[in-house]
Amino acid sequence: MIVFPAIDLKAGQVVRLAEGDMNRATVYGDNPAAQAQIFAKAGSQFLHVVDLDGSFAGRAENREAVEGILQSFEGHVQLGGGIRTREAVAGWFDLGVSRVVMGTAALKDPQFVKDMAKEFPGGIVVAVDARDGFVATEGWAEVSDVSVVDLARRFEDAGVASLLFTDIGRDGLLKGANIEATVDLARRVDIPVIASGGVKGLDDIRMLSLHAHEGIEGVITGRALFEGRLDLAAAIAMAQKEG
Repeated sequence: MIVFPAIDLKAGQVVRLAEGDMNRATVYGDNPAAQAQIFAKAGSQFLHVVDLDGSFAGRAENREAVEGILQSFEGHVQLGGGIRTREAVAGWFDLGVSRVVMGTAALKDPQFVKDMAKEFPGGIVVAVDARDGFVATEGWAEVSDVSVVDLARRFEDAGVASLLFTDIGRDGLLKGANIEATVDLARRVDIPVIASGGVKGLDDIRMLSLHAHEGIEGVITGRALFEGRLDLAAAIAMAQKEG
């Protein structure tokens, strides 16, 4: 199982939000590239990067910060936030992004996402962001009437690399990952699932990794790392041992 340390970008700074609320942002640094290097030194070969401003604007708003991360981090960078056109998708791949995460587009224009998955094999991740079991979009500002499982199943056999499942109600709150809902989703679809939201410590990593054989590909963690509640090197070792 892969542990993805998260770098969320707001106005060029490294932040974490509480429940996806831009007005509840905690700043953890003003040098995203340096943060990427810290994660690399801890043994990470993967990063999850989100352009939070881009999620609301529908276009890249933290391009300079993302480019800095790409230049400083030799591993795989998974990027999300406002990526809704073919030009944007292709542009990020050209710059060295390994996988692109698409959320709003997955709900509002699923055929486009399927086309991108076909054009860029193994490069597209569909974000399934849930609030009370229903899919949220537009930087989590809007909640649809589409269930998480229904959206996920639309992309089976479409060639997407993974589903990124986030429990918004836990994100950034250190309440613990929603193991039950994440594993349930993984069992009901044929696409690998990445868990996100609420990770508070090593036990979350261990519990998720025990379900790797059921389709849990990875887990994203942010605030727990920044606040010293989770040691990245230990988390990576745990994920590799159990998963």
